[in-house]
Amino acid sequence: MDLLPWIDVGVATIIFTIIIKFILFPLSKSALVTQIKMKEVEPEANKIKAQYASDKQTQALKVMELYKQRGVKPFSGILLIFIQLPILFALISVFYKIIPTIDPTLLYSFISPPTASPTLFGLDLTSKSLILALITGAAQYLQLHFSIASRRAKLEKVSNPKPLAETDMAGRLASSMNTQMKYTLPIIAFVSVYWIIPASFPQAASVIAIYWSVSALMTLVQELYVERKYLGRLK
Repeated sequence: MDLLPWIDVGVATIIFTIIIKFILFPLSKSALVTQIKMKEVEPEANKIKAQYASDKQTQALKVMELYKQRGVKPFSGILLIFIQLPILFALISVFYKIIPTIDPTLLYSFISPPTASPTLFGLDLTSKSLILALITGAAQYLQLHFSIASRRAKLEKVSNPKPLAETDMAGRLASSMNTQMKYTLPIIAFVSVYWIIPASFPQAASVIAIYWSVSALMTLVQELYVERKYLGRLK
């Protein structure tokens, strides 16, 4: 807002989020490529699991050996999750009070009190917002609905329409978890920015909602880009 004094807090948050997503893109790309690769080697991994069903230790070693041979790094997405947590805490700290209370009588006459517009296109950001909370939930749902995992699961279901009883337990569990996450995470996002965060940080709630929404949409854009650019090459 200091560099671009004509923008408001909401636009500044959107610009900040886009910059952060670009900075973290190498990590995001690595996690997404790993996700695609794991799908590619899944049939081989399932064969290993069936072959060593009674020996879990050997099974795990053989699967990790397969991942190593195929250049799969199954834990590459964990670092991305931990890096984003300090960013959220920093946003809450910065926007705990968007506009500090300043007594103009304490300033010299030639100094104007610092000002900032705590809005997003006219929407007040000094308290929680039902509109922004709904947008956050919708953005999270779109990101999960059109994610690589979700779309590839649909393709597999169409190409291999077997009853659940004929599929392996791990596949059923993964499919169930993906379905549950697609519907529960948007609810968690809505509840977080409309009830949980405002309970302790009321003035930061709307800013976090903007960050969460833009971050989810940027993640979707990055997934589509990575899939289009790298999926054919991986195949």
